[in-house]
Amino acid sequence: MKKGIFITGTDTEVGKTVVSAGIAGALKATGVNIGVMKPISSGGNKDAMFLIKAVESCDPLELVNPICLDLPLAPSVVEEVSGTPIDLNKVWDSFDRLCDKYDFMIVEGIGGLCVPLKDHFLVIDMIKRLDLPIIVVSRPGLGTINHTLLTIWCARNYNIEIKGVIINGLKEEGILERTNPHVIEKVAHVEILGILPFASSINVNTCNLGDVIELAKQHIDIENLLNYLDK
Repeated sequence: MKKGIFITGTDTEVGKTVVSAGIAGALKATGVNIGVMKPISSGGNKDAMFLIKAVESCDPLELVNPICLDLPLAPSVVEEVSGTPIDLNKVWDSFDRLCDKYDFMIVEGIGGLCVPLKDHFLVIDMIKRLDLPIIVVSRPGLGTINHTLLTIWCARNYNIEIKGVIINGLKEEGILERTNPHVIEKVAHVEILGILPFASSINVNTCNLGDVIELAKQHIDIENLLNYLDK
């Protein structure tokens, strides 16, 4: 297994990019030789640019984000409607090149585990191919228990190791937000690695990092990831 973590989510727009950038930047601040990757993006390459900025990477955008699709659709749908083939060999080649350069990789997924990338090849199949454990990013509010448990059980059905769950975008702490993390831990037997608060200063679309790295240091169990890295 190559050293790294694949950041997936319970859905799209749950904050995978923010969490990925925060973790990557926090690990780099400890001295880790870290690389970032967004294998496939749809709707442009802003996520990849945000990751690159977080770790001050000099890697070419095309290496970090080897497949960039303009339409904000599932990649397999883009392939169908545009007629442009999705060449997954670009992903495998870029990942291998980055792994040769860095000691640890943070790889951000696209959507959730069952987003189709090409024909019947899903995001979860890409994770198996890259041979990485995952962190699941989930929302803090209503519905997150069901979405998170479904994601966890899907991953386990594929024998994918789950390092933990990070809840992202907490704005206010009501009874839902207080109880959801405990229920997820208890039912799914996973660790909540952190609860990241919402920060208006962070904006992926404008590539404004805001306090993303400091918030990750404060609210995510970075030490846990460092211990995994040292194994």
